[in-house]
Amino acid sequence: MTTAIAETAQTRNANEGLVMTNAVIETMLSRSATKYYDPEAVLTDEQITALVEIGTSAPTSFNFQNWRFVAVRSPEAKERLRPIAWNQAISYEAAVTFIIIGQLADASTVPAVFGPMVKAGYMPADQLPEAEKGARGIYDDNPQQQRDEAMRSATFGAAAIIYAARSMGWGSTPMIGFDPAAARKEYGLANNEIPVMLLAVGPMRDGNWPSKPRRPVLDVLSFR
Repeated sequence: MTTAIAETAQTRNANEGLVMTNAVIETMLSRSATKYYDPEAVLTDEQITALVEIGTSAPTSFNFQNWRFVAVRSPEAKERLRPIAWNQAISYEAAVTFIIIGQLADASTVPAVFGPMVKAGYMPADQLPEAEKGARGIYDDNPQQQRDEAMRSATFGAAAIIYAARSMGWGSTPMIGFDPAAARKEYGLANNEIPVMLLAVGPMRDGNWPSKPRRPVLDVLSFR
């Protein structure tokens, strides 16, 4: 762990008397949103696929895995993204910009998503009907809950990609500044899909800020 990161971790955890020395935690604490990317840098399709594979390890309710990712990485695709992303340089200078898509929670998919768990022996087959019943009780006839789950799942997946990118030495920038209607049209989103955010990823150039100071943890944490 670098001295700067160790000091940051020690300061953040002074009240608990902890010093973070774990590589995963170092990755998390040293992350910051990237502003300046190397516009000449390229990530291979294999590298992009690896990032998304890690992203899909994130948790989802009922294992819905209700997300989709569009990787915008060719020069032509980046040009089409520019107006959708309000012409932000990040969107076309980063090696890849993901369209992070959440899908409305659908309880009818429970048998399909739990099927591999049954096949692997993790879950008895006779528990499937009860699992589907539980999901239907939460999501059926509840559009707000379905949408909330789409936003949650997509955000979890994006966060996993962000930290995976950092672990590989790349920057990342989640962006909510874009035209969702234009994104929906350009990337062919279905009626049950929501464009949650854009996520730029790629090698950085000089000039980026380090991780920004955070509020003291005891300002946001309470115990009961």
